[in-house]
Amino acid sequence: MWDDQRLPLSKIVLQGKLEYVTADDVQAAFGQIDHIGTFMSQDIDVLQQSVEALPWVAHAAIRKQWPDTVKVFLTEHQPVAIWNGNELLDANGLVFNGDVGLLKEEKVKLYGPNETGPEVLQTYRDLRPKFQTLGLAISSLVLNERRAWQIILDNGIRLELGKESLDERIERFFLLYNKLGSDTQRISYIDLRYDTGAAVGWFPEHELEQESTND
Repeated sequence: MWDDQRLPLSKIVLQGKLEYVTADDVQAAFGQIDHIGTFMSQDIDVLQQSVEALPWVAHAAIRKQWPDTVKVFLTEHQPVAIWNGNELLDANGLVFNGDVGLLKEEKVKLYGPNETGPEVLQTYRDLRPKFQTLGLAISSLVLNERRAWQIILDNGIRLELGKESLDERIERFFLLYNKLGSDTQRISYIDLRYDTGAAVGWFPEHELEQESTND
């Protein structure tokens, strides 16, 4: 029989393509375990569960290497959107609590009730290329509690789309946007929650003049 005290697990080897998780994070996760065993006694599942509790970790594979090493291979969540202001969505629409402040680049802001992350993300993916044809980008997409949709574009225009006929209302916006030409810079919002047509809200002229002067 081996004496447990003779072979303590004292080394951590971290592997994987990592941008957000550090060796210190893994060590801190292990530190939350009441007692780290030895090479012979330590349960790998306990180590795995502790590491997978880290916000940025999607999956962890752990194995022991004789005589005193723990090898940790991590797969991180890949953030594709900011969710409800302070959480993140990965490519599968899974919500995770990664630090938004650590993002390497700007992400679209998506909002919705609990459990609607995959739906809102898929809607964004469906709509994004359509807006790109007009040289526009979606800054935020909102699904509210009443299941009505709202879009804010990168030029500041807010689109109120309601609960139904989303594709038809988007097409109506495209037609209107193309007709307005240079007047689009004066638009504050467009309400498309009508069977036909739309209501356009305009910025006051003096606000536009002030913005131009500030430029």
